[in-house]
Amino acid sequence: MRSRALRPLVVGVALYMAAALWVVPVCLVAQGQAGAANTPNAKSGGTANAKLVWDPTAPPAADWTPPRTSWGDPDLRGYYLDSSYTPVERPAALKGKALYTVEEAVQAFQKQIGLAAEFDTTVIHYDTKEYGQQLWQSPIRPNRRTSLVVDPPDGRIPPLTPDAQKRQAARAAAEKAKGVDVRSLPVFTRCITGENGIPRTHGALNREYQIFQSPGYVTLFIQHIGEERIIPLDGRPHLPSNITTWLGDSRGRFEGNTLIVETTNFHDQRQWRGSGGGLHLVERFTLTDAKTLKYEFTASDPTTWARPWSYEAPNWRIEPPLYEFACNEHNYGAINVTVGLQIREKEGIGPSGRAEVYREER
Repeated sequence: MRSRALRPLVVGVALYMAAALWVVPVCLVAQGQAGAANTPNAKSGGTANAKLVWDPTAPPAADWTPPRTSWGDPDLRGYYLDSSYTPVERPAALKGKALYTVEEAVQAFQKQIGLAAEFDTTVIHYDTKEYGQQLWQSPIRPNRRTSLVVDPPDGRIPPLTPDAQKRQAARAAAEKAKGVDVRSLPVFTRCITGENGIPRTHGALNREYQIFQSPGYVTLFIQHIGEERIIPLDGRPHLPSNITTWLGDSRGRFEGNTLIVETTNFHDQRQWRGSGGGLHLVERFTLTDAKTLKYEFTASDPTTWARPWSYEAPNWRIEPPLYEFACNEHNYGAINVTVGLQIREKEGIGPSGRAEVYREER
């Protein structure tokens, strides 16, 4: 569960936000705002001098200079959120359309907010807006892009290679053969890694992170699972190829105002979107204005995808702090799996979940 600070009067704020979203005309939202009251979210920065819609084709603001640290590096320090209503891959209905118009982007954004506001208590176990977890309760803004994948031009992740398909089938068969066993639970269930730390493709919850900087280093603290990436900037070589980690081995450098991070040496059991230890990742972090960090990456692995592919998303600056992600729910899950296996054993049901004869406990 996302563990950012909850604000008072959540219900009142939610009602206010919902009313504002549906009452404000699209034309007002699409244009420069006269005040925060006309924005879909009061945190979105909608003022007389701010543009609401993220436009990747727009030139850099002429009246804004990226800040620098006291030792001269571009200053990226702060707290960010990488959530988005824009899908990772372009929907089939938008084939051939890489960019919305500004008006279309606002309409798509409002449509997603309306869908998110629909809530059926019989389907999900709690109303996430009560905990400030809905995206419309965050500083995200409309995006002109129709997908976050920007290359290939069709906005789709390239197909898996035959080797990758065989690898996935072998992994699935091995998992099925193991059955349900507390010793073989996924790394996420065991709170080892959430696999959301790198690269940062958007998700529904727990998308906050913090950037620290010091001379010679950049550190990213990922709220989800409490993962840290310590990235040296001194030009040192990567670790030997036989040393691998869940988050890989990162090396960074600044080019102009952009932080470029190259990461290799991934653990071969990580299984991010079908990839393994051969993943080579190049990320780019660039402040485009005081409230927005453009995040880009190119992922390549010739053993996994037919070609490299690239992703771009605006990340939104948020207010501090981040709180500990204690991973309690997943720890409870591991305990529940253990207890369930013990009950199955008592009932004569093995890890497969099947029994020749079921007997009711007396």
